[in-house]
Amino acid sequence: MHGIIATWRMALEGIEKADAMLKQGKQASDAIITAIREVEDYPYYKSVGYGGLPNQDGVLQMDAGYMDGNTMDIGAVCAIEDFASPVSIAQKLSHGTVNNILVGEGAAQFGKEYGFEQKTMLTDRAKRIYEKKKAELAKNEQLRPYDGHDTVGMVCVDDDSCVIAATSTSGLFMKRNGRIGDSPFVGSGYYADSSVGGATATGLGEDIMKGCISYEIVRRMAEGMPVQQACETAVNQLDAKLKERRGQAGDISVVAMDRNGEWGCATNIDGFSFVVATAVRSYILRIEMKMVIRCLNRHRSSGWMNTCTITVLKWSNGLWEELLKCAAEVIMMLCRRIRAVLKELSLTVLCILAD
Repeated sequence: MHGIIATWRMALEGIEKADAMLKQGKQASDAIITAIREVEDYPYYKSVGYGGLPNQDGVLQMDAGYMDGNTMDIGAVCAIEDFASPVSIAQKLSHGTVNNILVGEGAAQFGKEYGFEQKTMLTDRAKRIYEKKKAELAKNEQLRPYDGHDTVGMVCVDDDSCVIAATSTSGLFMKRNGRIGDSPFVGSGYYADSSVGGATATGLGEDIMKGCISYEIVRRMAEGMPVQQACETAVNQLDAKLKERRGQAGDISVVAMDRNGEWGCATNIDGFSFVVATAVRSYILRIEMKMVIRCLNRHRSSGWMNTCTITVLKWSNGLWEELLKCAAEVIMMLCRRIRAVLKELSLTVLCILAD
């Protein structure tokens, strides 16, 4: 039962290509690299690959990670410069028994040795954005430099139930030279186990790493928790712990898919989006949410849904029915909530009258 899920709207075109490959019986390892490369190659996404925004020195440093859920092989590159596809190098690194994670010059040396495409990845557009931000920061020290940190992360399952997870990012805009977030680190930015499923995260890496959140989601799934509940629980608990211990929590958003193609997601921000395609429901869509999405998903939580705004990017057979079911569910939840509120008000009035 194949499927693929990815963070952010920017993954749409890549997911379309990967979905077509999976329908043809291709392997998850090939499909996920094709999908992520589509994002890495597009010059107008400011947080991944070609066109990504640079660090505070004006240098574009990229990170990527890859994990094979069949063999548990991992590979990652950190702070690599001027290679067209960091995720492809990460995949190649996963084939070795040692030296699986390489940084900076070491990663570049490996990429050259194996003939990966070299390319000037900092575009003129990204340079202009950098120069503008640098001038703004020089005038006003109160401005927040760290804008744009949207990792593309994906989980892919093929018809043989092989689960692959992978990420690619240029990281925080205006970050310090050499800064690495969660994206290339197994367990935080991504995790895959073909006996269970996989997960990937996007947001503020420094906070995501404090919870090893991708591993936590897969661990909960292995213990029997439905994928949607595992996502919600992991995000909500880490968000609460960070706020309790540190007074605040950075952006944390996750997507996950189990070995059967069932998917889940959760976030602690407004406006998170993701793209998903499965064998059972042949559609590709974007869903923006506040806190959690609990519709258009077989494993729905029983809790209250804060908001659920659905933007359909591609129609296909059966999606109308799914949307109608989702609308009916939301209406029923609203009715139950209204009844509960009215009941509480009635009891309050009775108590007042009795007094």
